[in-house]
Amino acid sequence: MTTSTERPFVPLNIAVLTVSDSRTEENDVSGKTLADRIGGAGHRVADKRIVPDDIYKIRAILSAWIADESIQVAITTGGTGVTGRDGTPEAVRPLLDKVLDGFGELFRMISYEEIKTSSLQSRAIAGVANGTYVFCLPGSSGACRTGWDRLISAQLDYRTRPCNLVELMPRLLEGKPGGA
Repeated sequence: MTTSTERPFVPLNIAVLTVSDSRTEENDVSGKTLADRIGGAGHRVADKRIVPDDIYKIRAILSAWIADESIQVAITTGGTGVTGRDGTPEAVRPLLDKVLDGFGELFRMISYEEIKTSSLQSRAIAGVANGTYVFCLPGSSGACRTGWDRLISAQLDYRTRPCNLVELMPRLLEGKPGGA
């Protein structure tokens, strides 16, 4: 994949949700890592919040962002593991119109290079909901760096060739009630 200067950069509004029972604004390294990278890439952090590991609280925030036409992307960090409190995939999956299976597969493949077999514990997922891209990353700042740097950033850059998710945005709602 290459980045082309033939096309202009298209800044997106991206919301960040940290899913954690213990994080605060002061110690949310993962959320800050994502926000810094989003801003550094030229996008805008539309909203940033922390929510407990509670399926319904996660859904409430994501549903509001998905319904907000000014937010094009939502990224979560945390809650993708296998413990009893990890419920981000269960919270998010019912909201998605389409799942991007390749995201989780590629994330785990890339993570394997870094953390070996521990990567199988990740249930990272992504998809599209009401024309909004949703990415769910593990809660470590390393996983956030890996997810953003090696997968998400290029796909959210309109200049990336041969294709990217930004160029598909105008067509995401085709065939849906109220869509194009």
